[in-house]
Amino acid sequence: MFTAYISIGSNIGNKKKNLEAAIELLGRDEKIQVRKVSPFYRTEPQNFKDQDWFVNGAVQIDTQHEVDELLTVLKTIERDLDKAGKSFRWGPRIIDLDIVYYEDLVLETGQLTVPHPRMHERCFVLRPLCDIGPSTIHPVLKMKSTALLKSVEKDKNQTVLPLKEEE
Repeated sequence: MFTAYISIGSNIGNKKKNLEAAIELLGRDEKIQVRKVSPFYRTEPQNFKDQDWFVNGAVQIDTQHEVDELLTVLKTIERDLDKAGKSFRWGPRIIDLDIVYYEDLVLETGQLTVPHPRMHERCFVLRPLCDIGPSTIHPVLKMKSTALLKSVEKDKNQTVLPLKEEE
């Protein structure tokens, strides 16, 4: 079994339910065991600001899937939950699933980069990741995720708020 951390996000429709549906589909895969799910957060959009805020979280899984197979599973879940798909990069989406860490793998292909290439710059990835894997270590930067979070929390342009129960 391999341990992986997945970043999840949504900013269309019932965002919380979209995340819950994606987590449920992950758990239905016979080669995946969902181990931990972070609290969800309301997060300000990055890169393309003219869209609704996101709800983001993180999931720790154990999987028998090799990393490329896991990517295929995630893309299938995205297509199943969002038939139309996102209209452009960083645009609104019903669901987004990204591999943040896969063991201590360092990989770059045409389809996938692990660890996620911008995760260390993003509070909306690091905050929920630190809730479920505070001692995870970035295999390239050799820093704990908690230290990475502290370094990006100084950026006041990345608002990450706890999701209220009623949202």
